[in-house]
Amino acid sequence: MEGGGRVSWMKYGPVVSLCVVVLAFWFRSPQDDVLVDRLDAVLSSLLRAEGKVGMNDVARPRVAVGFGGCVDLIVDGVSLLNKIGLPPTDQPLHHDYIENEVQLAQSFAYFFAPGAAAERFVLNDTLFSELVEASRDLPGNRWAVGGNAPVMAARMATEGCDILLGGSFSPDFTDVLSQHITVAGNIVEEPDIHLILEYPSGASWGHYTSRRANRYIVHSDDHNPYLDSMAAFAEKLIDFEPDLLVVGGLQMMDNFPFQAGERDALFSRLSDLLSSSSPQIGVHFEMASFVEESIMEDLLYYVIPHADSLGMNEQELPNLLSLLKGSNITVLSDPNPRVATVLDQMREVYRIVNQRSKDGESDTHGAKAKPLTRLHVHTLAFQAIIVTRGSQWKNTMSATAKASLTANRHVCGSNSIDPSKARLIMDDSFSVSRREGSQRIPLQESRPVSCWDEEDYEICVAPVLVCTEVYQTAGGGDNISAAGLVLQI
Repeated sequence: MEGGGRVSWMKYGPVVSLCVVVLAFWFRSPQDDVLVDRLDAVLSSLLRAEGKVGMNDVARPRVAVGFGGCVDLIVDGVSLLNKIGLPPTDQPLHHDYIENEVQLAQSFAYFFAPGAAAERFVLNDTLFSELVEASRDLPGNRWAVGGNAPVMAARMATEGCDILLGGSFSPDFTDVLSQHITVAGNIVEEPDIHLILEYPSGASWGHYTSRRANRYIVHSDDHNPYLDSMAAFAEKLIDFEPDLLVVGGLQMMDNFPFQAGERDALFSRLSDLLSSSSPQIGVHFEMASFVEESIMEDLLYYVIPHADSLGMNEQELPNLLSLLKGSNITVLSDPNPRVATVLDQMREVYRIVNQRSKDGESDTHGAKAKPLTRLHVHTLAFQAIIVTRGSQWKNTMSATAKASLTANRHVCGSNSIDPSKARLIMDDSFSVSRREGSQRIPLQESRPVSCWDEEDYEICVAPVLVCTEVYQTAGGGDNISAAGLVLQI
């Protein structure tokens, strides 16, 4: 009887499976069909908006990108903590840097539950080495080119730019870079490793559950904080004649144990470099996870006065705004903010930075601070870009669409976007401000990028087709910012 049962199942099993599939399709709710059709329509419209600006019709833009780089070791964060036997803590706490396993558990839990990205320096070399060794043979681990500058450079080269990259890398590192990337910097034997603890939405660690997919990054980097490629980069910059200069990776200096005066000297040299570049060259500064208040103040004094453009995520925006308003920095903000909240914060940053420029605030050399003419904020649900009318930045609508599409392409790990692996989490309509009586703009599938004028600037907002099968979140902001910039040079 048992043998006969097996034969019957083998005979009819495929027929039963086919029936199940047919019935599932037959009884699929009309609401599912509507959602699929809507995603298809939004995707088609975003692709059309992106395609309105072609890179093949112009000479390859030249972009200089600094500083630093590393090798990322990407692992599942919960699996790693379980492997090293680190139990979930009952006290999720913020720490500026990590000295021991207790602080690691507390810091990870603090950002894991809300699903907020974070990056921390590990002062304890032994602890960091143990984490790396445990990660090397963890199933599913991956190695990748890392660091803000190399990641942005790689994206911009892929999108059609020629790149000068400032960083000190090993020969193996430079061998995997695009042929359109020229490196300016020293050769190092062993690159620094940054450990990327990724986790998906709904992941569990003890009694904590992540609200969204994100990553927690730890490193014990003792090369990149010194910006040691800066001299070689500055020398090659003159002949390279870039259309755009991009600065990132400065969070490596956050909470690093410099000797007295070392960090100020480095920032002063960076300020010299930025101030000596031609006023016709646009300067973009990409923010990152900064927690040390003094380094944020250094950025306001040495870097931001030279920047025409700023890029950041939903955590970094309120952090910068808080400091601009004279308050303490905000370590953790809403990881899923509403559009109106973000736009109001962007307006304030734009207004305050430009007011400082109008008031004659100067850089370290007495030169007047540049006006801020572009601000790009990338969130999980949407992209938002402010551009001053009449400035050098062009194609804002197409750039916003490209940034949105790049978010899905990077996180899903595929250049081809599959609507069945995506969802819209942006509201069906959004208010342009939290002020009472503000206009609401509906999300139109045929024109998903909404643009409008205010005061002396244009604002564009685009929904993101949020990837539901996450391949990698690390490097998302760098890829998104870089892709948006390419169409605006």
